[in-house]
Amino acid sequence: MKVIDLKKEPQQSAINQAITVLSAGGLVIFPTETTYGAGVDALNPQGVAKLLAYKARREGKPLSIAVTDIEMAQKYVDVNESARKIYERFLPGPVTVISKSRGVVAPGVESEFGTLGVRIPDYAFLLDLLKQYGRPITATSANISDRKKPYAISDILDDLSEKQSLHIDLILDAGELPHNPPSTVIDTTLSTPVIFRQGNSVLEAATNTWQLTSTSEAETKSIAERIMLKYWNDVKSRGLVIGLNGSLGMGKTIFSKGVAEFLKITDTITSPTYTYIEEYDFVRHGVSGKFFHLDLWKVENAAEFERLRVQELIGAHHVVVIEWVDHVAESLKDLLKRTPTQYVEVNFSEENGVRKLEVNAAQ
Repeated sequence: MKVIDLKKEPQQSAINQAITVLSAGGLVIFPTETTYGAGVDALNPQGVAKLLAYKARREGKPLSIAVTDIEMAQKYVDVNESARKIYERFLPGPVTVISKSRGVVAPGVESEFGTLGVRIPDYAFLLDLLKQYGRPITATSANISDRKKPYAISDILDDLSEKQSLHIDLILDAGELPHNPPSTVIDTTLSTPVIFRQGNSVLEAATNTWQLTSTSEAETKSIAERIMLKYWNDVKSRGLVIGLNGSLGMGKTIFSKGVAEFLKITDTITSPTYTYIEEYDFVRHGVSGKFFHLDLWKVENAAEFERLRVQELIGAHHVVVIEWVDHVAESLKDLLKRTPTQYVEVNFSEENGVRKLEVNAAQ
């Protein structure tokens, strides 16, 4: 592992050495306007394999790549109108835009949904490096998952095992960076852009209500999977409850099937109208848990809801999806007040043959 002090090394010399490492499939730690990043050539399978060995992949979430401008981004992702507006207004800057990947990057960079995050950094050294290298580099945070944000090289090295440190080929040390939050992450692949992580950009604060549309069962399932991905950390730490409202045939059970597909459940999912609750085991990326699918169409009062003992279903590694949640709204509200978990409610409606999903998430 070589360390270059960017305050002492001539910039062109540092860029030349970084390009040499990247070209050989090496891993470079570099500064950005947010935190230190971990970069490899995003088109080089050897480099990507090294990065994934260095840093545990967040399940399903794409690694982001750094590029110089929207023209370069379009080589690797489909930039739709929503994404284009974000590029034009907020980039370069601390915003990561998730789009559908063109399948050009090396295996392991895209998410399991075929999406890819793109950044145009607002950091002069990094932009110069990208322009001279001419290829995208990964722009994931340099810290190990769930560790403190890397504003200094010591923040990174202090948390590394000896084995992990061997994966780093070059460190570009710019000293301690300003303690800015990570980039804002926006998924532009759905009908409405969804903010997955709110940073400190000039974007408006992240809303917890989204208006989405679906024109097919596949799109409804995709929305369910993205919601699961957004709250996956909550599933692991305190559990997730999703309440579904809407008339017959609106897609509540289809949504539940999307949740099951995200959890890698292969059993056939049907609405438990007569059994009230169905239970499924899941294992996703090494995380074992349970998926509880409830249909409360026939539940008419608080006493009936209490007999279902829903409170025993809620907890870490558990996902609870409740169809016809409006039938038990007050009882569930009381339960959630005394049970720490993440709650998301999805209201289905239809207008001119198009399904509309209003997603509301508790703070």
